[in-house]
Amino acid sequence: MTEKLSENELIQQRRSKLEEMRNKGIAYPNSFRRDSLSADLQQECEGLSKEELEEKSIEVSIAGRIMLQRIMGKASFMTLQDMKGQIQAYIRSNDLPEGQYADFKTWDLGDIVGIRGKLFITKTGELTVHADSIEMLTKSLRPLPEKHLGLVDTEQRYRKRYLDLITNPESLEVFKKRSQIISSIRDFFTKHEYLEVETPMMHSVLGGAAAKPFTTHHNALDMDLYLRIAPELYLKRLVVGGLERVFEINRNFRNEGLSTKHNPEFTMLEYYSAYADFNDQMNFIEKLFNDLTAEVFGSSVIEHNGQSLDFSKPFTRVTLKEAVSQKLSVDSSLLEDRSFLLETTKKLKIDNVDNLSDGKLLFELFEELVEGNLIEPTFITGYPKDVSPLSRSSDNNPLEVDRFELFIGGKEIANGFSELNDPEDQAERFHEQVNQKSAGDEEAMEFDADYVEALEYGLPPCAGVGIGIDRLVMLLTGAQSIRDVLLFPQMKPKG
Repeated sequence: MTEKLSENELIQQRRSKLEEMRNKGIAYPNSFRRDSLSADLQQECEGLSKEELEEKSIEVSIAGRIMLQRIMGKASFMTLQDMKGQIQAYIRSNDLPEGQYADFKTWDLGDIVGIRGKLFITKTGELTVHADSIEMLTKSLRPLPEKHLGLVDTEQRYRKRYLDLITNPESLEVFKKRSQIISSIRDFFTKHEYLEVETPMMHSVLGGAAAKPFTTHHNALDMDLYLRIAPELYLKRLVVGGLERVFEINRNFRNEGLSTKHNPEFTMLEYYSAYADFNDQMNFIEKLFNDLTAEVFGSSVIEHNGQSLDFSKPFTRVTLKEAVSQKLSVDSSLLEDRSFLLETTKKLKIDNVDNLSDGKLLFELFEELVEGNLIEPTFITGYPKDVSPLSRSSDNNPLEVDRFELFIGGKEIANGFSELNDPEDQAERFHEQVNQKSAGDEEAMEFDADYVEALEYGLPPCAGVGIGIDRLVMLLTGAQSIRDVLLFPQMKPKG
């Protein structure tokens, strides 16, 4: 029985093979050009008989990583993996230039190779390239994870995403779907005459959302800057400037903890439309989700944690007060009683509530009791004004704003509202945010005088929405952690 070599011994063996290649002057060539990909060939030859394929005499050049080898004397098989899948190659000594078969027998799993040859179908019915020339393109110096196991350690999958993508087809499929989702969103907004824009990543004034920022320093200007927590105030400046429909898909940065739902940098879609309100945006989101799922997944009904979610139907709409009162089984009028709100939050062991406003107390109850149970697509409306500093006040209730949040699968997916375009009201709310920051609220906004000045030139009636792309991809692919949909999630350094 052959003794199993350690990883270090295997690496040393591979380095010795590379050294031989260097001595021959054939290490890391870049002259091979492929003309075919695995899945395209499978599709092109689907339904052809052995005889029909042989008659076509199709010559191809393929390249990829060796994932499987079956070396048998003077004839062998190997499986190559490229960007679209896998395809088998048949390697026979008599069909190759002198010395190539001997070289082939020294190749390892993980090596990247090029093969030229003719397509045929084996006795078992598998499409295969019968090689007439083979070439080593990149020597892999480290062995891949054990065959058939893939990279199963979750932390290693995140830290070494490249190995995860090589060995776990399911992970690769998630990131392909992510790309398709973003592409479909872009197409949807372009079709509806939105202009894609880019706004600054470094802000001199903190604003656009309630969050703790990352701070950096610009040496030439000798000033501190914030990595943006949201693009909102810049996008609305563009609406003031006459770009009446704008959207941006880009990164935001928030100095918060790591969890299955949070990463300090994340991708957001944010968009604004003049002459629209929050009701228009709810209708628009319903259409976006219906079209998106149908295009990317072929159906507007998707499975999520064993439950079917139908995006072709109107989403549920309920006010925040209604949702909390239903959960507590009390009349909604009780939620206007501060003593009841304080008593209930303390019973639920929610900390530091004595100095919170009534609206914030109600919001705390919603987050604690309701949010995680909203599985079907649900718009929550009727948000308190004091947790919505950039939203337009409701015409029906001055303590509430024209705002919604969309929840699906127990997670917040979108946040939108009719925009506050009254510069005096906005200045007053910024002052309140400054007071909260002075009182110790690290997530409160600063006073953005330039933004107030922009509003004084006139922001048309307007509504905007932010959608978390990462959470959306989690929802649509069934991923259980945000790290499963980020190619390189933030990780604590290995100690």
